[in-house]
Amino acid sequence: MRGQAGFWDVDERYGRLSDAGDPLEKLNAIVPWEVFRKPLSKALKRSDGAKGGRPPYDAVLMFKVLVLQALYNLSDEQAEFQIQDRLSFMRFLGLGIAEKVPDAKTIWLFREHLAEAGAIQNLFARFDKHLAEAGYLAMGGQIVDATIVAAPKQRNTEDEKAAIKAGEVPEAWKDKPAKLRQKDRDARWTVKFSKAKPAAPGKPQHIDIAVPAFGYKDHVSIDRRFGFIRGWSATTASAYDGAQLSSVLDRSNTGSTVWADTAYRSAKNEEWLEENGYVSDIHRKKPKGRPMSQRTSRANGRRSAVRSKVEHVFARQKGPMRLFIRTIGLVRAKVKIGMVNLAYNLTRLVWHQGRGAPA
Repeated sequence: MRGQAGFWDVDERYGRLSDAGDPLEKLNAIVPWEVFRKPLSKALKRSDGAKGGRPPYDAVLMFKVLVLQALYNLSDEQAEFQIQDRLSFMRFLGLGIAEKVPDAKTIWLFREHLAEAGAIQNLFARFDKHLAEAGYLAMGGQIVDATIVAAPKQRNTEDEKAAIKAGEVPEAWKDKPAKLRQKDRDARWTVKFSKAKPAAPGKPQHIDIAVPAFGYKDHVSIDRRFGFIRGWSATTASAYDGAQLSSVLDRSNTGSTVWADTAYRSAKNEEWLEENGYVSDIHRKKPKGRPMSQRTSRANGRRSAVRSKVEHVFARQKGPMRLFIRTIGLVRAKVKIGMVNLAYNLTRLVWHQGRGAPA
């Protein structure tokens, strides 16, 4: 019938996608997706189908849907539509034109099961193990930093804010379950500082501007040699960066040096690093009431040259991946942030493979 796509028409379009350099085709070719099957099966604990009913979608296929969401910042509804609409997405998932696509509810339930099982850390660790087996060992020491991940702002009264901070459910919400489900009681406000140029000549070169932000934080450590995320944790936006140092460091790194900004320098952290065999190269703070010495300033400049590598991670996540939390609660936010960190490592592997084998 005229206007109806045939097999050769679809095949030709796939060929044109390949010629254009489809990034998902490269990702499919390089990532061994089957390494995720065992941790997925353990988390989902699906039945053998003896009780009947429609069989579930393949776990690895559904996991790849979450990867697409992380790479392109897609909601569940957007993911369903885009998979239906884009040949590159269908080919990435191994779906034919006539095959049924997971709907938004199915995607949501799959992610909920992973959240309930706390599976994201295991999935992340499994891929990190693959990286080591492929020759991408954690080497050269590690760089630690954190970034704020925005979430939809909550319009709450002062009484409601006070109740939430106290770990309680506001009275006005208790008899409104529908409203309660839509309220994020875990996300928090914080203040981040950004640099701005002075308004007039003769002023300091940069001025710190306080900008309020609401949501969560992604704390990561990357290895200096290859730039993969090796450890991570997710917290509310108000969490102190320095308190997460021990939870994100990767003990398998062959280098002992740790780089981080001044938020991580404290007597407690310095003592912990020394006791655990690490060498601190964390930025030093400016002395109170006194200018920073040239020696310390130069040392901090040297540290910044190394530490800037972690900013590439956040630039990728905030830029092309447009990291944003749509879900409600810290448990779900951990899944979203963990998937973005894992998806970053997947694309980082593609980049390294394009440059040749690890040295």
